[in-house]
Amino acid sequence: MSIVAVGTVAFDTIETPFGKAERILGGSATFIALAARYFTPDVGIVAVVGGDFPGEYVAMLAERGISIDGLQFDRTGSTFAWEGRYHYDLNDRETIATHLNVLTDFAPEVPNTETDARILCLGNIDPEIQRRVILQMEKPDLVVCDTMNYWIEHTRDCLLETLKLVDCLIINDAEARQLADQPNLIRAAHTIRKFGPEILIVKKGEHGALLFTDTSVFSAPAFPMENIFDPTGAGDTFMGGFAGFLSRARDYSLGSLRRAVIYGSAMASFVVERFGTERLMDLTSDDIDERVAGFRVLCEIPEMAPLHNA
Repeated sequence: MSIVAVGTVAFDTIETPFGKAERILGGSATFIALAARYFTPDVGIVAVVGGDFPGEYVAMLAERGISIDGLQFDRTGSTFAWEGRYHYDLNDRETIATHLNVLTDFAPEVPNTETDARILCLGNIDPEIQRRVILQMEKPDLVVCDTMNYWIEHTRDCLLETLKLVDCLIINDAEARQLADQPNLIRAAHTIRKFGPEILIVKKGEHGALLFTDTSVFSAPAFPMENIFDPTGAGDTFMGGFAGFLSRARDYSLGSLRRAVIYGSAMASFVVERFGTERLMDLTSDDIDERVAGFRVLCEIPEMAPLHNA
């Protein structure tokens, strides 16, 4: 197995200035897996759903080559559901309702056939659950993890224990400052990397992303978008594209990590164009290559003559 994505499979109800979608397919594991499968055919999903989860969604995941052996079914419960509203500043969202439902007692079990995955992607769930999943794996090349302000604030000690087992942490800029207790992102990155992750990616929404490693800082722009309908799942889609590229490349050098950030950013730029997972259903390799080429143009800096020769 190339990639195992562990997290949530959910119903999302989303309202933005551009429309509303009710009880559509969402969840961190869903977005990660749907993005990663464009790069590798071996992607598994580990999550739990209730008796109300439509069979057509299960079939859709399977038809797109995603292994559902790790998808648990609680027939007596209801699927995790989230409802949120975005205003004209799409970087901020208001949570209207969260129904944990079957997620309350979720105990992920990675199928024996998938414990040898090269890359483990941990969506935003309880850090204690994340740690238990890591311990089920054999020896993944890379453990990639997400978290959020709630876990940083309420389960900090547990989160720090989990981070000791993580190779790459992906969080947003506010979460990085909160986790490190540092207002400056560069200093925050130094602090966070001492917690365990050798690789840190800080997402900055419409301002792109920063990659921190031992030897460098890499800044990737965000793709200029005319139409942004729904930012939900963009971070998880980024993780899926990032991990998917690395799995395909089988290379974790600095150059490969930088390319992976661009591919992750490209995938995230697609998902925001429609509600939920809709845009991830019909992409082509040409679509992705064209978007990545667009990123290369954005990043290109003409050769500069030394000032004293100008």
